[in-house]
Amino acid sequence: MGDQTGRVALLAGATGLVGARLLPLLLGATEYSRVQALTRRPLLFDHARLANRIVRFDAGLDKQLSGLRCNDAFCCLGTTLRDAGGQEGFRAVDQDLVLKIAHLAQRAGAERFVVISSVGANEASKNFYLRVKGETERALERLQFAALDIMQPSILIGLRRNVRPLELLAQAVFWCANPLMLGTLARYRGMAAGDVAAAMLGAARGRRRGVNRYGASEMRALAVAGFRQSA
Repeated sequence: MGDQTGRVALLAGATGLVGARLLPLLLGATEYSRVQALTRRPLLFDHARLANRIVRFDAGLDKQLSGLRCNDAFCCLGTTLRDAGGQEGFRAVDQDLVLKIAHLAQRAGAERFVVISSVGANEASKNFYLRVKGETERALERLQFAALDIMQPSILIGLRRNVRPLELLAQAVFWCANPLMLGTLARYRGMAAGDVAAAMLGAARGRRRGVNRYGASEMRALAVAGFRQSA
């Protein structure tokens, strides 16, 4: 992939469950000469190729990030209904903020947008969570990026900074049940956050154009390319 060196990556959600695992992968990927990480608070480490942009996501991002340029954008933003305080707060992050980042990335020159959605996302779903995810996917499609890569994992397995006991219990249940999920149920297997992160980088390295959705099995295949340290 020698013709892909010198690219700039944009990462939103660099301190989250997946984003914190994607950031070091991007910094270790030789095709990127710069990684622009958008965070609310300064990251606790530095790197020669890292540009940590401290932003207020609830304010005008265009003004804060004037002059920003990138080739590939990765969005790992997301919350839960409980943490968001209800449906309105959840939509504000998982839909409104994701779309703001997508618009920003497009204006910054991004050809590819890689985002985390959910298995079962459907804009017609009666389930609020899945409906919002489906609506967001459809809105992203309308932006017509040259390449849109949508990760659709089930439950994410990994430790967050703020431990959630019920979430840890759910992760344990899914981890034990994974071997029993065969056939059509395989798409609901829990997936390690690090594997999703690697799959996001793998999707960018695959260089497929158009709209691509990836379930559990496809993400595991992409993760192999994402874990490589050189391109």
